[in-house]
Amino acid sequence: MNPAKPNQNPSQTHSFPSLSRRGFIRCAAALTAMSALPARAQSVKTAQANEKINMAFIGVGWQGKYNLEVFLQDPDVHVVAVCDVYEEGPYLGRGVAGREAGRKMVNSFYDHKGRPEDGCAAYVDFREMLDEREDIDAVVITTPDHIHGVAAMAAIRKGKHVFCEKPLAHSLSEVRMMTEAARQAGIATQMGNWGHAKEDIRLLCEWIWDGAIGSVREVHAWTNRPGGWWPYGIDRPEDTPPVPAGLDWDRWLGPAAERPYHPAYLPFIWRGWWDFGSGALGDMGCHILDPVVWALRLGSPDTVEASSARLPSRATPHGMELAKGALHPESTTAAAVVRWHFPSRDGLPPVDLTWHDGGLMPPRPDELEPGRNMGDGDGGVLFVGDKGKLICGCYGSNPQLLPDSRMRDYKQPPQSLPRSIGHYKEWVRACKGGEPAAANFDYSGPLTEIILLGNAAIRSDKKLHWDAPSLKFTNDPEADCFLNSHFRDGWSL
Repeated sequence: MNPAKPNQNPSQTHSFPSLSRRGFIRCAAALTAMSALPARAQSVKTAQANEKINMAFIGVGWQGKYNLEVFLQDPDVHVVAVCDVYEEGPYLGRGVAGREAGRKMVNSFYDHKGRPEDGCAAYVDFREMLDEREDIDAVVITTPDHIHGVAAMAAIRKGKHVFCEKPLAHSLSEVRMMTEAARQAGIATQMGNWGHAKEDIRLLCEWIWDGAIGSVREVHAWTNRPGGWWPYGIDRPEDTPPVPAGLDWDRWLGPAAERPYHPAYLPFIWRGWWDFGSGALGDMGCHILDPVVWALRLGSPDTVEASSARLPSRATPHGMELAKGALHPESTTAAAVVRWHFPSRDGLPPVDLTWHDGGLMPPRPDELEPGRNMGDGDGGVLFVGDKGKLICGCYGSNPQLLPDSRMRDYKQPPQSLPRSIGHYKEWVRACKGGEPAAANFDYSGPLTEIILLGNAAIRSDKKLHWDAPSLKFTNDPEADCFLNSHFRDGWSL
């Protein structure tokens, strides 16, 4: 097979600098398992125009089953394997999930198509799957955040194309390594921020580039998370209930520090624990901030700061004393406000971007008519320009100039961005040697870095000055620990 085209779309590539060796050395204690880029990946397989992509799935839970269903419908895809640490069982009232549920779904689909020979195998460990199955061309990663990096890097080393759910990885250093390793390997990549393929986000970009609201120096974004989505600010449980039948708890932990199984961690509610998830920003930031990053051509911020909901004074079960107004060291916050400052870039003015979560909201703009909602149920963005304002919902949906009269009078510019064939189809096309997917790692890597810098500011509780080329905070070396993952024995990138 021919080598894949490079994983880069010049029209959407960010200006984040490459990871310097000095940046790694500075964090050597936390990066012992990832102090150098991987060796050259194995030969990349790219299907010819008339060939199918042999695809494997790592994670077959709620979102994983959805991704599996979508790709099964693509005539250019042949699903050959599924992998999950859970065998099979009910999932949050959303049907049955797990590797056996995934295998049955695939086999039933191919049986219905009269192709029983196209059935797939089921695995509990993605490392074993990648070692055993040389026929895999591409993998889809839909696991908790802390598994993204190790699974993606294992696939990249094998020369597999990678689709990874958001956020791209659990730590900023993992993101930087994944982005560079994928570029070096020449594989096709995509992050699961599916709103990037929609029409609305393209209209929003074209309006801003047309000067509809003038120069933008202030942006506010918000989400309803966490709300009732997962617990927050809570202590690690002390009781040790038995591990459910069919769950491989050790493999679910993966690179995270050992701890006994408890239903406080899964499914889905792992998002509220720093060891496994990335809080509200990690859950929704890659969706909600996507139009901001794209429309304003944001690169790296130079500062980031945050304020968060505080805990009352108390002792934790593990002997930690939480002072009044402290942040919990293990579980995420109930609400936070994060502010990034982006310097001037490519003739565009500096921008202050502010994130609000946990029910916190920016001031309601005067131009928004009474009775109209700000954004939608999942969040939104308000762009403040020197000639007007623009508001949208989550994923850049339903963009509107404010007030409504201005929207009615606005003459939209000609289309300047290519329209998408579909988020998932973009990646399949790239796997077959076509144009890179729009949300490839060269775009989604820098976007995810912005998200994870916000989490570092939340956890450090300080204003941080960011040096992107060196991968460090210049004013607080202690905060560098929030940029890195700490892997237990047996796990590495």
